[in-house]
Amino acid sequence: MAEIIQKDGTWSFDGDVIRIVPGTDKSVGLLRRTLGEITVLLRALAGISYEPGKKAGRLRLRLRDGACPLLQITGGHLEEGSDPYRLTVAGDRSGVAEYFVDEVRNALLLEQVESGPVDAYLMPGPTLPLTVGAGDGTATFDGERIRLEWNWKTEDSKSSGGARTIALTEVEAVEWLPSIGLENGYLRFRTGSTAAAPPAPKYDPHAVELWGFRKDPLMALVGAAVVARLPHPNAARGVEPPEDRGPAVAPAPVPAPADHDVLLRRLRELGELHQAGILTDEEFATAKQAVLRQL
Repeated sequence: MAEIIQKDGTWSFDGDVIRIVPGTDKSVGLLRRTLGEITVLLRALAGISYEPGKKAGRLRLRLRDGACPLLQITGGHLEEGSDPYRLTVAGDRSGVAEYFVDEVRNALLLEQVESGPVDAYLMPGPTLPLTVGAGDGTATFDGERIRLEWNWKTEDSKSSGGARTIALTEVEAVEWLPSIGLENGYLRFRTGSTAAAPPAPKYDPHAVELWGFRKDPLMALVGAAVVARLPHPNAARGVEPPEDRGPAVAPAPVPAPADHDVLLRRLRELGELHQAGILTDEEFATAKQAVLRQL
């Protein structure tokens, strides 16, 4: 098993799944803390990379298009502290991060995991029931109904109609956007009765307006929980994986089991990393056993 433990979190890989546990560092956002431990199936991955930096590097997972409802609703707008598929790695653990990447890439290649889009979610939505208060309202979702309740900061024309309950069967689309600069964000549920050009979130009784405060990202969890229970957008569009199916990641050279020279060289490299203090005793033992199994 490959594992990397950092203040930002812990990632472990057993050949089939990557388990991600958020850390306790102050850089870990409220969304990641609320999600807690998550499990990523190998077949949900499109790739993995390590980006070294002067003081710290970053491990990043890239999921297949349509595999995760949270990524589906956020559309690349999650800030780094809220992104569960990113891990900050201390500079003196870059060797461990690179080993972790090698292990996952090798598994992707050996299992011939496709990198194209999927037509069903491979990651579950957030645990239900779920209630989040942020911006001008509180959103609750129990798996069947969404309830939007307003607070004292809500525009009068919006709150005058009282709380709004929307059945899941009525929802046709979910929109989430964080506040950017002077522009407020929102979480909106579109139904059959929603106008083609709905009112601004400030006045829309089907939307919670967001102002850029700490709890705003949690509204994305409500959106993801609803999206996970709606028809998958790729299935609705009839999206198929591309015919030209290359490897899941740009392949790094992978030694064949019979290439003993390459494996022996890898053992020497691991020994050097261990002697230099980059690999702990436990990490070195795990990595060494993985190479010896190939021999």
